[in-house]
Amino acid sequence: MLRSDYEGQVCSIARSLEVIGERWSILVLREVFTGHRRFSEMQRSLGIARNVLANRLDRLVDEGILERRCYCERPVRHEYFLTEKGLDLWPVMVALLHWGDKHLPFPDGPPMILVHKGECGGEVNDRRICERCGEHLGPRDARAVEGPGMRAAREALTAA
Repeated sequence: MLRSDYEGQVCSIARSLEVIGERWSILVLREVFTGHRRFSEMQRSLGIARNVLANRLDRLVDEGILERRCYCERPVRHEYFLTEKGLDLWPVMVALLHWGDKHLPFPDGPPMILVHKGECGGEVNDRRICERCGEHLGPRDARAVEGPGMRAAREALTAA
């Protein structure tokens, strides 16, 4: 098994990776950022093993990145919300999204697009600025919508 620490590294990037660099952790965060807050929603969307998802969620809660809130008593069920510490990862998520779209593009376009919430609806660029109104945006100012790459992938699956 690979180690999850970077012993001897005096580096903020290495320390950050010890917390969010485990396989699946960033994708779990993507799910919460895009509004999938329940275990079953995340598990279905990611296709991840239940025990792995539970471990990642526990670690992200223990690190103060996510907060667990009960929404059902019988059986006990939780939703997961980003804390302020978690919301501070939004620039990282936007940068990874745009980096992937630019350097590893899908043939039919990006699968997900970030748009400015409200009346404007403009696309969010890699600098987290609305392309339509020029406003600098935070995580609560934008939402993810399906892009042409996701629509094409869905159509290809239904045609097969």
